[in-house]
Amino acid sequence: MTQSPLSPETLRVGIVSVSDRASKGIYEDQGVPALQAWLERAVSTPVQTVARLIQDEAVEISAALIELVDIERCHLVLTTGGTGPARRDVTPEATQAVATREMPGFGEQMRQISLQFVPTAILSRQVAVLREIEGHAALIINLPGQPKAISETLEGLKREDGSVVVSGIFAAVPYCIDLIGGPYIETRDAVVKGFRPKSARRPPAV
Repeated sequence: MTQSPLSPETLRVGIVSVSDRASKGIYEDQGVPALQAWLERAVSTPVQTVARLIQDEAVEISAALIELVDIERCHLVLTTGGTGPARRDVTPEATQAVATREMPGFGEQMRQISLQFVPTAILSRQVAVLREIEGHAALIINLPGQPKAISETLEGLKREDGSVVVSGIFAAVPYCIDLIGGPYIETRDAVVKGFRPKSARRPPAV
């Protein structure tokens, strides 16, 4: 993904792909490129990504999240992988360990979206949290491990005419970032339409 010049309006996004085998080079990671491509397609405002590929180890995951928020100053951190019931799936626990507040609605909606496609969505343990430090805050969201499921979760489910059946979670992300003091994010409606109350909307850029 093309890195945009830094400015107060640049959205910094941390991407953490959690995979034992990909981190060891056994196969090529798909999570980071899938998320970078989706962000480029969906977000029209400047975006800069900072990526990490790590093992399914709670200590490593937590350390990566802390680095991306506290040092890299990301406004949004997206993780992919490690959210199932297997013993090595520890991403939710590692995410909660660095949280200052939880955002349970994201996890509820992700499972609702995935249930439209597969009954095993109830096995997913994805969470979303806020991490707040002095002068900075970030939204951290656990996403599925497969590129197709990532897109479905972020975009939601639409009918052939484009009308929304189930809203994707990214529709709520821009306003959440507003509320925690991040940059104003605009999306491409054909991919996902970010929602804000009328009082929080800016006039369209000329």
